[in-house]
Amino acid sequence: MRFRALMLALAAALVVFVFGFAAGDADEVLTVNHPKVKSVIEVQEAVTPDLMAIEDVLGTAVAQDDDGEITIVVYVNLEGKNPGKTYKDIPDEIRGVRTRAEITEPFRAMKGKPGGVSHTAKQTPPIQLGTSGGWGYDSANGYCCSGTLGSLVQINGVQYILSNYHVLEAHTGSGGGPVIQPGLVDVSCNENNAQDVATLVVKQSLPDSNVDAAIAQVISGMVRTDGAILEIGTISATPVAASINQAVKKSGRTTGLTRSKVTGLNGTISVRYDNECAGSPAFIKTFTGQIIISNKGSKFLKSGDSGSLMVEDVATNPRAVGLLFAGSNSLAVANPIGEVLTFLGATMVGN
Repeated sequence: MRFRALMLALAAALVVFVFGFAAGDADEVLTVNHPKVKSVIEVQEAVTPDLMAIEDVLGTAVAQDDDGEITIVVYVNLEGKNPGKTYKDIPDEIRGVRTRAEITEPFRAMKGKPGGVSHTAKQTPPIQLGTSGGWGYDSANGYCCSGTLGSLVQINGVQYILSNYHVLEAHTGSGGGPVIQPGLVDVSCNENNAQDVATLVVKQSLPDSNVDAAIAQVISGMVRTDGAILEIGTISATPVAASINQAVKKSGRTTGLTRSKVTGLNGTISVRYDNECAGSPAFIKTFTGQIIISNKGSKFLKSGDSGSLMVEDVATNPRAVGLLFAGSNSLAVANPIGEVLTFLGATMVGN
């Protein structure tokens, strides 16, 4: 009996050990600083220049496969010259690291032309963010364009709306000007139907920096000073690093409140920018160190959602993770919020 009791105790201990170990693995936070992720990033960064030189390759990132292995993902352009051949030519392993190809549409900056129904109404001041907005004169070619006024930041005690360079600043030349809510798209392209909520501050993040960010100084009384975001509420003043499989959400002009998860870290991604509202392609910018998010069927991010703040998917005071700016019908791309704040010399406004 004692022997049997001992064996049962050992078996129970083994079960606890095995399941405890598995649970520990499942709970690992896979940021870029995790040892397993860092070792794959070293290989990814070494081989990415050669991969990007392949005609239909849009970029690379570090992800996790269904079996838990950290892997290099190579994004192949669905609209390229021969995506099928490129997909097949990507090896299953590079320098001892598992590699897989994933086909997607080209990554485009997600400022919106007409369309969309969410978060577009003119608000009674002080407004909440996660709302339609943009530069007051952003029209050309018979179109007007808008994006999302994403969140509130602070620089030396002064509050600013944070959005993307290509939403607020790209077509302004060297001047400033009004930032309005809603954006021109949602007021029949007539600025008089909107309201001035901030004044653009030229920071010129593109094409030379690694972030797509712009700010506008808040006009007193026009924006909630706690930085509340529609359907999210107030956020934390402390940001958090992205991690693989991290649950995230955002509040944006076109799709409103949506949820997804981080699928890739340290992305090197080529993004197409237009030279004016609804204009021809102006330049292609390659970003490094980007966050990749699942966007199947464009359910997380669509045109017009650029400038949205991506936060962790928790109910109260979520922490900022990234600034959304580009995507395809299957993937979204965000600048890590820490890099955005460093570029601007800013901090998040929150609790």
